[in-house]
Amino acid sequence: MPSIFVRGGNELRGRVEISGAKNAVLPILAAALMAPSGVTQLESVPRLMDVLTMVEVLEHLGVEAEWREGVLELNAERLTASEAPFHLVSKMRASVLIMGPLLGRLGKVRVSLPGGCAIGARPLDLHLKGFSLLGADIVLGHGFIEATARQLTGNTIYLDFPSVGATENIMMAACFAQGVTTIQNAAEEPEIVDLACFINSMSGRVEGAGTDTIVVHGRRSLHAQSYRVIPDRIEAGTYMVAAAITGGELILENVIPEHVISLTAKLREAGVTVHSLLDGMHVKGNGTIEPVDIKTLPYPGFPTDMQPQMMALLTLARGTSMVTETVFENRFMHVPELRRMGAGIRTDGRSAVVSGVRALSGAPVTASDLRAGAALILAGLVAEGVTEVCGVSHIERGYVGIVEKLKSLGADIWLE
Repeated sequence: MPSIFVRGGNELRGRVEISGAKNAVLPILAAALMAPSGVTQLESVPRLMDVLTMVEVLEHLGVEAEWREGVLELNAERLTASEAPFHLVSKMRASVLIMGPLLGRLGKVRVSLPGGCAIGARPLDLHLKGFSLLGADIVLGHGFIEATARQLTGNTIYLDFPSVGATENIMMAACFAQGVTTIQNAAEEPEIVDLACFINSMSGRVEGAGTDTIVVHGRRSLHAQSYRVIPDRIEAGTYMVAAAITGGELILENVIPEHVISLTAKLREAGVTVHSLLDGMHVKGNGTIEPVDIKTLPYPGFPTDMQPQMMALLTLARGTSMVTETVFENRFMHVPELRRMGAGIRTDGRSAVVSGVRALSGAPVTASDLRAGAALILAGLVAEGVTEVCGVSHIERGYVGIVEKLKSLGADIWLE
Protein backbone atom coordinates (compact mmCIF):
# COMPACT_ATOMS: atom_id res chain seq x y z
CA MET A 1 0.00 0.00 0.00
CA PRO A 2 1.54 3.35 -0.99
CA SER A 3 2.09 6.22 1.43
CA ILE A 4 1.90 9.99 1.03
CA PHE A 5 5.16 11.76 1.88
CA VAL A 6 5.25 15.46 2.77
CA ARG A 7 8.32 17.64 3.33
CA GLY A 8 7.17 20.63 5.34
CA GLY A 9 8.13 24.28 5.09
CA ASN A 10 6.54 25.56 1.88
CA GLU A 11 3.87 28.26 1.82
CA LEU A 12 0.95 27.32 -0.42
CA ARG A 13 0.02 29.86 -3.09
CA GLY A 14 -2.21 29.85 -6.14
CA ARG A 15 -5.67 28.75 -7.19
CA VAL A 16 -7.39 25.43 -6.58
CA GLU A 17 -10.73 24.21 -7.91
CA ILE A 18 -12.98 22.40 -5.46
CA SER A 19 -14.63 19.19 -6.66
CA GLY A 20 -18.26 18.14 -6.41
CA ALA A 21 -19.43 17.17 -2.94
CA LYS A 22 -19.00 13.50 -2.07
CA ASN A 23 -21.62 13.69 0.66
CA ALA A 24 -24.10 15.22 -1.77
CA VAL A 25 -23.53 12.93 -4.72
CA LEU A 26 -23.88 9.66 -2.77
CA PRO A 27 -27.57 10.19 -1.84
CA ILE A 28 -28.24 11.66 -5.29
CA LEU A 29 -26.84 8.47 -6.86
CA ALA A 30 -29.21 6.48 -4.67
CA ALA A 31 -32.09 8.77 -5.65
CA ALA A 32 -31.47 7.97 -9.31
CA LEU A 33 -33.01 4.56 -8.49
CA MET A 34 -36.37 6.31 -8.14
CA ALA A 35 -36.64 7.12 -11.86
CA PRO A 36 -38.39 4.23 -13.64
CA SER A 37 -37.69 5.73 -17.05
CA GLY A 38 -35.13 7.92 -18.79
CA VAL A 39 -31.45 8.60 -18.20
CA THR A 40 -30.16 10.59 -15.23
CA GLN A 41 -27.19 12.81 -16.12
CA LEU A 42 -25.06 14.05 -13.23
CA GLU A 43 -22.39 16.73 -13.60
CA SER A 44 -19.53 17.56 -11.21
CA VAL A 45 -19.39 14.00 -9.87
CA PRO A 46 -16.04 13.44 -8.10
CA ARG A 47 -14.18 10.28 -9.17
CA LEU A 48 -13.63 9.01 -5.64
CA MET A 49 -13.49 5.50 -4.22
CA ASP A 50 -16.78 5.98 -2.35
CA VAL A 51 -18.50 7.22 -5.51
CA LEU A 52 -17.15 4.32 -7.57
CA THR A 53 -18.32 1.91 -4.86
CA MET A 54 -21.83 3.38 -4.93
CA VAL A 55 -21.91 3.11 -8.72
CA GLU A 56 -20.87 -0.54 -8.34
CA VAL A 57 -23.78 -1.06 -5.93
CA LEU A 58 -26.19 0.49 -8.43
CA GLU A 59 -24.84 -1.68 -11.24
CA HIS A 60 -25.36 -4.78 -9.07
CA LEU A 61 -29.02 -3.73 -8.77
CA GLY A 62 -29.34 -3.53 -12.55
CA VAL A 63 -28.61 0.14 -13.21
CA GLU A 64 -26.72 0.94 -16.42
CA ALA A 65 -23.92 3.40 -15.61
CA GLU A 66 -21.56 5.16 -18.02
CA TRP A 67 -19.16 8.09 -17.77
CA ARG A 68 -19.34 10.43 -20.77
CA GLU A 69 -17.02 13.46 -20.91
CA GLY A 70 -17.19 14.15 -17.20
CA VAL A 71 -20.91 13.37 -16.92
CA LEU A 72 -22.19 10.24 -15.18
CA GLU A 73 -25.22 8.74 -16.92
CA LEU A 74 -27.51 6.34 -15.04
CA ASN A 75 -30.41 4.32 -16.42
CA ALA A 76 -32.50 2.64 -13.72
CA GLU A 77 -35.37 1.46 -15.90
CA ARG A 78 -34.69 -2.24 -15.43
CA LEU A 79 -33.81 -3.09 -11.84
CA THR A 80 -32.86 -6.76 -11.50
CA ALA A 81 -32.21 -6.96 -7.74
CA SER A 82 -33.36 -5.45 -4.48
CA GLU A 83 -30.48 -6.65 -2.33
CA ALA A 84 -27.05 -5.12 -1.77
CA PRO A 85 -24.60 -7.85 -0.71
CA PHE A 86 -22.01 -7.67 2.05
CA HIS A 87 -18.95 -7.48 -0.22
CA LEU A 88 -20.21 -4.14 -1.57
CA VAL A 89 -21.98 -2.60 1.43
CA SER A 90 -19.06 -3.43 3.73
CA LYS A 91 -16.87 -1.09 1.68
CA MET A 92 -18.95 1.96 2.44
CA ARG A 93 -21.60 2.86 4.96
CA ALA A 94 -23.48 5.20 2.59
CA SER A 95 -24.61 2.15 0.63
CA VAL A 96 -27.59 1.96 3.01
CA LEU A 97 -29.02 5.00 1.20
CA ILE A 98 -30.40 2.63 -1.42
CA MET A 99 -32.94 1.43 1.15
CA GLY A 100 -35.33 4.36 0.87
CA PRO A 101 -35.50 4.44 -2.95
CA LEU A 102 -35.84 0.65 -3.32
CA LEU A 103 -38.39 0.32 -0.53
CA GLY A 104 -40.47 3.03 -2.16
CA ARG A 105 -40.17 1.88 -5.75
CA LEU A 106 -40.12 -1.90 -5.37
CA GLY A 107 -41.74 -2.36 -1.96
CA LYS A 108 -38.79 -4.39 -0.70
CA VAL A 109 -35.08 -4.06 0.03
CA ARG A 110 -32.42 -6.09 1.80
CA VAL A 111 -28.95 -4.85 2.69
CA SER A 112 -26.04 -6.17 4.68
CA LEU A 113 -24.96 -4.19 7.71
CA PRO A 114 -22.62 -1.43 6.49
CA GLY A 115 -18.93 -0.69 6.91
CA GLY A 116 -17.10 2.64 6.68
CA CYS A 117 -14.74 4.77 8.75
CA ALA A 118 -14.04 3.71 12.35
CA ILE A 119 -15.10 7.00 13.95
CA GLY A 120 -17.72 5.61 16.26
CA ALA A 121 -21.13 4.01 16.22
CA ARG A 122 -23.54 5.33 13.61
CA PRO A 123 -26.62 3.18 14.15
CA LEU A 124 -29.43 2.78 11.65
CA ASP A 125 -32.21 2.88 14.22
CA LEU A 126 -33.53 6.25 13.02
CA HIS A 127 -33.62 5.04 9.40
CA LEU A 128 -35.63 1.98 10.44
CA LYS A 129 -37.89 4.00 12.74
CA GLY A 130 -38.80 6.20 9.79
CA PHE A 131 -39.48 3.27 7.46
CA SER A 132 -41.62 1.62 10.12
CA LEU A 133 -43.71 4.77 10.64
CA LEU A 134 -44.26 4.86 6.88
CA GLY A 135 -45.75 1.37 7.14
CA ALA A 136 -42.81 -0.90 6.34
CA ASP A 137 -42.18 -4.23 8.06
CA ILE A 138 -38.60 -4.46 9.32
CA VAL A 139 -36.64 -7.68 9.85
CA LEU A 140 -33.22 -7.57 11.51
CA GLY A 141 -31.29 -10.74 10.76
CA HIS A 142 -27.75 -11.86 11.43
CA GLY A 143 -25.79 -9.28 9.47
CA PHE A 144 -28.60 -7.91 7.31
CA ILE A 145 -31.65 -5.64 7.34
CA GLU A 146 -34.80 -6.32 5.34
CA ALA A 147 -37.71 -3.93 4.83
CA THR A 148 -40.94 -4.64 2.93
CA ALA A 149 -44.13 -2.70 2.33
CA ARG A 150 -47.17 -3.30 0.16
CA GLN A 151 -47.88 0.44 0.25
CA LEU A 152 -46.10 3.18 2.18
CA THR A 153 -48.30 5.77 3.87
CA GLY A 154 -47.32 9.32 4.80
CA ASN A 155 -46.82 10.08 8.47
CA THR A 156 -45.21 12.51 10.90
CA ILE A 157 -41.73 11.32 11.86
CA TYR A 158 -39.71 12.91 14.65
CA LEU A 159 -35.98 12.16 14.60
CA ASP A 160 -34.41 11.89 18.05
CA PHE A 161 -31.21 13.26 16.49
CA PRO A 162 -30.92 15.24 13.23
CA SER A 163 -29.22 12.38 11.38
CA VAL A 164 -28.19 13.25 7.84
CA GLY A 165 -28.46 9.68 6.54
CA ALA A 166 -31.82 9.04 8.20
CA THR A 167 -33.23 12.31 6.87
CA GLU A 168 -32.10 11.41 3.35
CA ASN A 169 -33.33 7.81 3.45
CA ILE A 170 -36.75 8.68 4.87
CA MET A 171 -37.13 11.59 2.47
CA MET A 172 -36.54 9.31 -0.54
CA ALA A 173 -38.88 6.57 0.70
CA ALA A 174 -41.58 9.17 1.43
CA CYS A 175 -41.61 10.22 -2.23
CA PHE A 176 -43.53 6.98 -2.90
CA ALA A 177 -45.77 7.14 0.17
CA GLN A 178 -49.47 7.84 -0.13
CA GLY A 179 -50.18 11.27 1.31
CA VAL A 180 -47.87 13.70 3.08
CA THR A 181 -44.85 12.91 5.24
CA THR A 182 -43.45 15.43 7.72
CA ILE A 183 -39.91 14.88 9.04
CA GLN A 184 -39.34 16.84 12.25
CA ASN A 185 -35.92 17.59 13.74
CA ALA A 186 -34.53 16.87 10.29
CA ALA A 187 -30.87 17.45 9.41
CA GLU A 188 -30.27 20.85 7.78
CA GLU A 189 -27.01 20.20 5.91
CA PRO A 190 -26.51 21.65 2.38
CA GLU A 191 -26.31 18.07 1.10
CA ILE A 192 -29.93 17.56 2.26
CA VAL A 193 -30.95 20.64 0.30
CA ASP A 194 -29.11 19.37 -2.78
CA LEU A 195 -30.89 16.00 -2.59
CA ALA A 196 -34.24 17.77 -2.27
CA CYS A 197 -33.44 19.95 -5.26
CA PHE A 198 -32.56 16.87 -7.30
CA ILE A 199 -35.79 15.10 -6.29
CA ASN A 200 -37.80 18.21 -7.17
CA SER A 201 -36.07 18.37 -10.55
CA MET A 202 -37.41 14.81 -11.08
CA SER A 203 -40.96 16.17 -10.51
CA GLY A 204 -40.96 15.26 -6.83
CA ARG A 205 -42.27 17.66 -4.22
CA VAL A 206 -40.07 18.20 -1.18
CA GLU A 207 -40.49 21.36 0.88
CA GLY A 208 -38.52 22.79 3.79
CA ALA A 209 -35.11 21.22 3.09
CA GLY A 210 -32.49 23.24 4.93
CA THR A 211 -34.79 23.71 7.93
CA ASP A 212 -35.61 21.32 10.76
CA THR A 213 -38.99 20.40 9.24
CA ILE A 214 -39.19 18.75 5.82
CA VAL A 215 -42.50 18.00 4.12
CA VAL A 216 -42.64 15.37 1.36
CA HIS A 217 -45.71 15.01 -0.86
CA GLY A 218 -45.80 11.42 -2.07
CA ARG A 219 -47.29 9.40 -4.90
CA ARG A 220 -45.80 11.49 -7.66
CA SER A 221 -44.45 10.12 -10.92
CA LEU A 222 -40.69 10.69 -10.97
CA HIS A 223 -38.53 10.82 -14.07
CA ALA A 224 -34.82 11.02 -14.84
CA GLN A 225 -33.22 14.44 -15.00
CA SER A 226 -29.91 16.26 -15.56
CA TYR A 227 -28.38 17.81 -12.48
CA ARG A 228 -25.15 19.44 -11.25
CA VAL A 229 -23.89 18.50 -7.77
CA ILE A 230 -22.90 21.24 -5.31
CA PRO A 231 -19.22 21.85 -4.43
CA ASP A 232 -17.65 19.92 -1.56
CA ARG A 233 -17.63 22.19 1.51
CA ILE A 234 -15.32 19.84 3.44
CA GLU A 235 -12.72 19.75 0.68
CA ALA A 236 -13.01 23.54 0.51
CA GLY A 237 -12.53 23.78 4.26
CA THR A 238 -9.48 21.54 4.13
CA TYR A 239 -7.76 23.81 1.60
CA MET A 240 -8.77 26.87 3.62
CA VAL A 241 -6.93 25.37 6.60
CA ALA A 242 -4.01 24.46 4.31
CA ALA A 243 -3.56 28.14 3.44
CA ALA A 244 -3.83 29.12 7.09
CA ILE A 245 -1.43 26.53 8.51
CA THR A 246 1.31 27.22 5.95
CA GLY A 247 0.97 31.00 6.12
CA GLY A 248 0.18 30.96 2.42
CA GLU A 249 -2.47 32.53 0.22
CA LEU A 250 -5.04 30.61 -1.83
CA ILE A 251 -7.98 31.38 -4.07
CA LEU A 252 -10.52 28.54 -3.88
CA GLU A 253 -12.75 28.27 -6.92
CA ASN A 254 -16.17 26.60 -7.04
CA VAL A 255 -17.16 27.20 -3.41
CA ILE A 256 -20.48 28.32 -1.94
CA PRO A 257 -19.35 30.72 0.83
CA GLU A 258 -22.51 30.19 2.91
CA HIS A 259 -21.62 26.50 3.24
CA VAL A 260 -18.34 27.24 5.07
CA ILE A 261 -19.54 30.12 7.25
CA SER A 262 -18.82 28.43 10.60
CA LEU A 263 -15.27 27.54 9.55
CA THR A 264 -14.76 31.04 8.15
CA ALA A 265 -15.72 32.53 11.51
CA LYS A 266 -13.28 30.30 13.41
CA LEU A 267 -10.41 30.96 11.00
CA ARG A 268 -10.93 34.71 11.34
CA GLU A 269 -10.97 34.28 15.12
CA ALA A 270 -7.62 32.49 14.75
CA GLY A 271 -6.20 35.52 12.93
CA VAL A 272 -6.54 34.25 9.36
CA THR A 273 -7.70 36.62 6.61
CA VAL A 274 -10.73 35.18 4.82
CA HIS A 275 -12.79 36.88 2.12
CA SER A 276 -15.86 35.50 0.35
CA LEU A 277 -15.86 35.77 -3.43
CA LEU A 278 -18.73 35.42 -5.88
CA ASP A 279 -17.98 31.74 -6.48
CA GLY A 280 -15.13 31.01 -4.12
CA MET A 281 -12.98 32.01 -1.15
CA HIS A 282 -9.75 33.97 -0.65
CA VAL A 283 -7.71 32.77 2.33
CA LYS A 284 -4.42 34.25 3.55
CA GLY A 285 -2.41 33.01 6.49
CA ASN A 286 -0.82 35.74 8.61
CA GLY A 287 2.14 33.90 10.08
CA THR A 288 0.68 33.47 13.55
CA ILE A 289 -2.28 31.44 14.77
CA GLU A 290 -4.38 32.51 17.73
CA PRO A 291 -6.00 29.85 19.96
CA VAL A 292 -9.74 29.29 19.53
CA ASP A 293 -12.30 26.92 21.02
CA ILE A 294 -14.19 24.53 18.74
CA LYS A 295 -17.38 22.60 19.43
CA THR A 296 -18.74 20.38 16.69
CA LEU A 297 -22.47 20.49 16.07
CA PRO A 298 -24.95 19.53 13.35
CA TYR A 299 -25.17 22.08 10.54
CA PRO A 300 -25.08 25.07 10.64
CA GLY A 301 -22.73 24.48 13.57
CA PHE A 302 -19.03 23.67 13.17
CA PRO A 303 -18.78 20.44 11.12
CA THR A 304 -17.37 17.32 12.71
CA ASP A 305 -15.74 16.56 9.36
CA MET A 306 -13.51 19.65 9.85
CA GLN A 307 -12.59 19.00 13.48
CA PRO A 308 -9.38 16.98 12.79
CA GLN A 309 -8.09 19.52 10.24
CA MET A 310 -8.80 22.44 12.59
CA MET A 311 -7.06 20.61 15.42
CA ALA A 312 -3.97 20.27 13.23
CA LEU A 313 -3.99 24.05 12.79
CA LEU A 314 -4.43 24.70 16.52
CA THR A 315 -1.38 22.60 17.40
CA LEU A 316 0.65 25.64 16.30
CA ALA A 317 -1.49 28.31 17.98
CA ARG A 318 -0.04 30.84 20.42
CA GLY A 319 -1.85 29.45 23.45
CA THR A 320 -4.34 26.79 24.47
CA SER A 321 -7.47 25.77 22.59
CA MET A 322 -10.37 23.52 23.59
CA VAL A 323 -11.91 21.14 21.04
CA THR A 324 -15.19 19.46 21.95
CA GLU A 325 -16.62 16.68 19.77
CA THR A 326 -20.37 16.17 20.20
CA VAL A 327 -21.28 14.27 17.02
CA PHE A 328 -19.11 11.11 17.10
CA GLU A 329 -17.80 9.51 20.27
CA ASN A 330 -14.56 8.21 18.77
CA ARG A 331 -13.28 11.02 16.61
CA PHE A 332 -9.97 11.77 18.30
CA MET A 333 -8.11 8.89 16.66
CA HIS A 334 -5.81 11.40 14.95
CA VAL A 335 -4.62 12.74 18.32
CA PRO A 336 -1.95 10.05 19.01
CA GLU A 337 -0.59 10.56 15.50
CA LEU A 338 -0.36 14.34 15.93
CA ARG A 339 1.41 13.72 19.24
CA ARG A 340 3.97 11.63 17.37
CA MET A 341 4.71 14.82 15.43
CA GLY A 342 5.22 16.80 18.64
CA ALA A 343 1.73 18.21 19.21
CA GLY A 344 0.69 19.06 22.75
CA ILE A 345 -2.77 17.50 23.05
CA ARG A 346 -4.49 15.75 25.92
CA THR A 347 -7.97 14.29 25.76
CA ASP A 348 -10.68 13.67 28.31
CA GLY A 349 -13.73 11.90 26.90
CA ARG A 350 -15.10 14.05 24.10
CA SER A 351 -12.89 17.05 24.86
CA ALA A 352 -9.32 17.77 23.82
CA VAL A 353 -7.03 20.47 25.19
CA VAL A 354 -4.61 21.61 22.51
CA SER A 355 -1.55 23.47 23.78
CA GLY A 356 0.19 25.16 20.89
CA VAL A 357 3.83 24.27 20.21
CA ARG A 358 6.55 26.15 18.34
CA ALA A 359 6.94 23.51 15.65
CA LEU A 360 5.93 20.03 14.58
CA SER A 361 8.37 17.34 13.47
CA GLY A 362 7.97 14.95 10.57
CA ALA A 363 7.24 11.35 11.56
CA PRO A 364 5.63 8.15 10.23
CA VAL A 365 1.89 8.42 11.00
CA THR A 366 -1.22 6.46 10.04
CA ALA A 367 -4.59 7.76 8.88
CA SER A 368 -7.32 5.99 10.84
CA ASP A 369 -10.11 7.56 8.79
CA LEU A 370 -10.73 10.01 5.96
CA ARG A 371 -10.58 13.35 7.80
CA ALA A 372 -7.84 12.20 10.16
CA GLY A 373 -5.74 11.54 7.07
CA ALA A 374 -6.36 15.07 5.80
CA ALA A 375 -5.33 16.47 9.19
CA LEU A 376 -2.05 14.55 9.12
CA ILE A 377 -1.25 15.84 5.64
CA LEU A 378 -1.92 19.40 6.82
CA ALA A 379 0.39 18.88 9.78
CA GLY A 380 3.01 17.47 7.45
CA LEU A 381 2.88 20.62 5.32
CA VAL A 382 4.45 22.61 8.18
CA ALA A 383 6.41 19.94 10.06
CA GLU A 384 10.18 20.02 10.11
CA GLY A 385 11.49 17.19 7.94
CA VAL A 386 9.48 14.53 6.14
CA THR A 387 6.15 13.07 7.25
CA GLU A 388 4.98 9.69 5.94
CA VAL A 389 1.21 9.29 6.02
CA CYS A 390 0.08 5.67 5.75
CA GLY A 391 -3.53 4.62 5.16
CA VAL A 392 -3.87 6.44 1.86
CA SER A 393 -6.99 4.46 0.96
CA HIS A 394 -8.92 6.38 3.61
CA ILE A 395 -7.85 9.72 2.15
CA GLU A 396 -8.72 8.67 -1.41
CA ARG A 397 -12.31 8.12 -0.26
CA GLY A 398 -12.89 11.86 0.05
CA TYR A 399 -10.33 13.96 -1.83
CA VAL A 400 -9.90 14.10 -5.60
CA GLY A 401 -6.21 14.27 -6.55
CA ILE A 402 -5.12 15.75 -3.22
CA VAL A 403 -1.42 15.09 -3.90
CA GLU A 404 -1.56 16.70 -7.36
CA LYS A 405 -3.59 19.68 -6.14
CA LEU A 406 -1.27 20.40 -3.23
CA LYS A 407 1.78 19.98 -5.44
CA SER A 408 0.38 22.53 -7.89
CA LEU A 409 0.11 24.98 -4.98
CA GLY A 410 3.75 24.59 -4.03
CA ALA A 411 3.71 21.72 -1.54
CA ASP A 412 6.63 19.29 -1.51
CA ILE A 413 4.46 16.16 -1.55
CA TRP A 414 4.57 12.83 -3.33
CA LEU A 415 3.07 9.34 -3.37
CA GLU A 416 5.17 6.18 -3.28
